[in-house]
Amino acid sequence: VQLVESGGGLVQPGDSLRLSCAASGPRFSTYALGWFRQAPGKERELVAAISWTGRTTYYPDFVKGRFIISGDHAKNMWYLQMNSLKPEDTAVYYCAADIRGDPGPNLWGDWWGQGTQVTVSS
Repeated sequence: VQLVESGGGLVQPGDSLRLSCAASGPRFSTYALGWFRQAPGKERELVAAISWTGRTTYYPDFVKGRFIISGDHAKNMWYLQMNSLKPEDTAVYYCAADIRGDPGPNLWGDWWGQGTQVTVSS
């Protein structure tokens, strides 16, 4: 399984940004997808997760209402729409695939992308 993120960059507080994750590999329809982030000196944390069907999503409280995860199965693409960005959202963002297929708080990547930097600063 290969995952490639794109869409990161430098934005101002309050701006929006959409990250993309291109996925490829066998039997991908059994996986759950997640977006994680890791800021310098901090642990990697889950910010959004989605089932392959898209019917189930999960967001931790600190991004709920601001971030939206979605997928385009036909293109094997997943997205993270981030709105009302704050300086504390600054981090490297990773997409990950979890073979267990459960899009919840315990999702962890069996495969990871290389990450894309998001910087929120005025």
